[in-house]
Amino acid sequence: MSFPWAKPYEPKHPLMKWMDEKLPIPRLVYNATGPGYPVPRNLNYFWNFGVLAGAALMIQIITGIVLAMHYSANVGVAFNSVEHIMRDVNAGWFIRYAHMNGASMFFIVVYLHIFRGLYYGSYKAPREMVWLLGVVIFLLMMATAFMGYVLPWGQMSFWGAQVITGFFSAIPIVGEPVRQWLLGGFVPDNATLNRFFSLHYLLPFVILGVIILHIWALHIPGSNNPTGIEVKDEQDTVPFHPYYTAKDGFGLGIFLLVFVALTFFSPNMLGHADNYIPANSLSTPAHIVPEWYFLPFYAILKAFTFNFLWIDAKLWGVIAMFASIALLFFLPWLDSSPVKSSTYRPLYRWFFWVLVADVLLLGVCGMMPAEQPWVILSQLGSIYYFAHFLVILPIVSRIERPLPMPNSITEAVLAKHAPDTVSGPAAA
Repeated sequence: MSFPWAKPYEPKHPLMKWMDEKLPIPRLVYNATGPGYPVPRNLNYFWNFGVLAGAALMIQIITGIVLAMHYSANVGVAFNSVEHIMRDVNAGWFIRYAHMNGASMFFIVVYLHIFRGLYYGSYKAPREMVWLLGVVIFLLMMATAFMGYVLPWGQMSFWGAQVITGFFSAIPIVGEPVRQWLLGGFVPDNATLNRFFSLHYLLPFVILGVIILHIWALHIPGSNNPTGIEVKDEQDTVPFHPYYTAKDGFGLGIFLLVFVALTFFSPNMLGHADNYIPANSLSTPAHIVPEWYFLPFYAILKAFTFNFLWIDAKLWGVIAMFASIALLFFLPWLDSSPVKSSTYRPLYRWFFWVLVADVLLLGVCGMMPAEQPWVILSQLGSIYYFAHFLVILPIVSRIERPLPMPNSITEAVLAKHAPDTVSGPAAA
């Protein structure tokens, strides 16, 4: 589809003309994120979170590279090297806190990005590949964050590695060899720290590569929008620059304000105090919990307290935890409704908000000890989580009666602002 306003890139300066002939990066940027890229005209601020996730990743890569210059991946000095960064390295405290809280901010915007996709049906055709690559990015983020949490070598680092890798031993026959292969031994030690540090350094660049594929896949069908209606003509679109670069810039400013406030005024709010105690294999913490962004999945892991059929409860927990993420890969085919946006799906919209409440409940259960009433709440929350995707969503998509939809994006925009248009002349 051609757009009259989308003028082709025409370099004017001799240097830019030469660059365009030899390595047309400016042309690529112009067509991908500049005036040459058409975007639906009705995108709201929920479409900012993709850009914010990219900004968070760059913060993590830059601060991580600086931290790696001073960190030592050895169990004898790892904890002290982190304290050295905090106390002796110029601005080391800031770099470390920015990296630590940057991870939390990264997950916050990614979770909002995911739930925006669920609400507006961004996983549906023709954007299935965009969604699948997004889930791959999410998995890589979780792996990177888990290995990063081990590196400070505090009590939660050591025992988190011990407990989480210990769940692999629940897998029959191959479980224990896989666990020993991951750790490089029978317990977390030097080999574990070295390989986790190497992979923690490598994976952000892998994530960056998959993000490039994610954006590439997005540019083929174009962005979804709050109505879920595909672009029909040039009236439905505006150029990405300056309209959405300005909008994303405003969102980035708000994001950085929150990030800086968290880093400077409450840097340890989302962390755990026990990780400021050096790792001690002879002293188990009273309550072992992962970082907050893993808590819903940790609650699902702990929800299985009894054996079922011939499978051990521990193995059921591991299967359920991995399945809770794996089923996201099948979401584009579980929801068969032709309508994308929840704006026009009143029944689905109710279940979406129940899912949000359910994930929050699982997060609370995940940080609580394995005792009542948290165990039964974890079990009920886990049941609903799987029922939502495997039972409720397929049924709702078949029986639901969607609301009347506008014929185009432009019609929806004009209808939204119709009262202003009518009241203007009357007031005059």
